[in-house]
Amino acid sequence: MQYAEKRMVGSVEEYSVEPTTDVKFQKSLTLPGCSNSLSLLGSGYREKKIAIIGVKVYAAGFYANESITETLNAWKGRSASDIQGDSSLYDSIFQASLEKSLQIVLVRDVDGKTFWDALDEAISPRIKVPKPVDESALSTFRSTFEGRPLKKGTLIFLTWLDPSKMIVSISSDGLPSAVDATIDSTNVTSALFDVFFWEFPSFADP
Repeated sequence: MQYAEKRMVGSVEEYSVEPTTDVKFQKSLTLPGCSNSLSLLGSGYREKKIAIIGVKVYAAGFYANESITETLNAWKGRSASDIQGDSSLYDSIFQASLEKSLQIVLVRDVDGKTFWDALDEAISPRIKVPKPVDESALSTFRSTFEGRPLKKGTLIFLTWLDPSKMIVSISSDGLPSAVDATIDSTNVTSALFDVFFWEFPSFADP
């Protein structure tokens, strides 16, 4: 995923804009299944190459419990290249027993099966020897997306409640009001975190 600097929406301080897609992200969210509100740490976008032309697929914002700053403070002042070359930051964020969520905002129509196939293609190679619990989690994940049309503007929330448990919420009409699926597998949740965040360059305030 490519990430870029954030900018404010005029003087409206409750939003931050991902500049490449112009998608607005609320600076604070309360999501179904979470016990506390989450704060926006950064945003970026995904681009897919089609016949050498870059086609933007979605923008994404990363949210976490505000107490995550205690984990991030040790990394302040370090360059993006240092952070990208050291997996310990991402490991510490993932292992922290704090709620964190990735909000995906589609900027084009995507078939649910196509979306899942792209995720599965990235997740499965990271799980060398799947256990029954992993297979069950992947099946639940698959069924959540397959057969579901994902229109432009659809919101997808992947929310890690702890290192072994993640919930999925999808909405085509504003913030979701319910949980669509629960994923119980450390291997699957950690693989997914790795897919999205290994190249996250910074966690500056938006």
